Amino acid sequence: MFAAILIDRGDTGPRVALTNVDEATLPEGDVTVEVAYSTLNYKDALAITGKSPVVRAFPMVPGIDLAGVVTESRHPDWSVGDDVILNGWGVGESHWGGLAQRARLNGDWLVPRPAEFTARQAMAIGTAGYTASLCVEALWHHGVRPDHGEILVTGATGGVGSVAIALLSKAGFRVAAATGKTTETDYLRQLGAGTVVERGELAERGKPLQKERWAGVIDTVGSHTLANACAQTRYGGAVAACGLAQGMDFPATVAPFILRGVTLFGVDSVLAPKRRRLDAWARLARDLAPAVLDGIAQEIPLGEAISAADRLIDGAVRGRIVVDVHR
Repeated sequence: MFAAILIDRGDTGPRVALTNVDEATLPEGDVTVEVAYSTLNYKDALAITGKSPVVRAFPMVPGIDLAGVVTESRHPDWSVGDDVILNGWGVGESHWGGLAQRARLNGDWLVPRPAEFTARQAMAIGTAGYTASLCVEALWHHGVRPDHGEILVTGATGGVGSVAIALLSKAGFRVAAATGKTTETDYLRQLGAGTVVERGELAERGKPLQKERWAGVIDTVGSHTLANACAQTRYGGAVAACGLAQGMDFPATVAPFILRGVTLFGVDSVLAPKRRRLDAWARLARDLAPAVLDGIAQEIPLGEAISAADRLIDGAVRGRIVVDVHR
């Protein structure tokens, strides 16, 4: 038996509880992992609260991230005792996820935990930080460099935004952080932001083409914010879009793309191929100081994940929530 957060169908919505689960009920997979830490992401919070139909099958253990140690393996890449990480692949949606003390998984979904990070630190990064790294990689491979100008990061106090600022700053970029939480200015500057932009400047409908401001953008917000960010991107610049906190609409025109040669990258973390995942984690291991993670992450026990989900949905959480599944 092991402890897990379990979501099941209820008459008026999902029933969610911390419960003990028999290992015999674990789903199919060729690798079994003793989970050390997981995280609480926005998608996990949607699943737990039922605010969005994230869960595809019931019952379901949520948790799109996990870090742990292999205890059984029939996969050629993994042996007992290997330290591994999982991000995405529909885990926590259609396959039991990481908010549990044990998981059985497809070994193709796993990547090795970099030696630079403990399991807890890897989960302080989690899907949010890994996505941030994918976004930085997209801008870098496009050819955006520090001497080209300032990079805008929207949703800056969230998990993706926080790690993106730290990575960009380490790589030598000047960073502008857009946020509605003006009380978090000191936090953003500590991460490496040079300027702080009030999100209201970007959140309303704007002109199709605006003053050129940004050499690149990492956007976690979508909707009007993404449209305005594109309209303000300099000639030949790039925008990496990975979130929809404001909305999944994109009320824009083609003007920035055909008149300024702006490139819009869609960044997916769920099904990204292994090579891209390894590159993203290599950048994190190289450029993200473990001390930065202490300021980004807060830790909670497994039993508090259910109540913390409401706070995350309400936007009352800064940075990352790490879940110790063994307390």
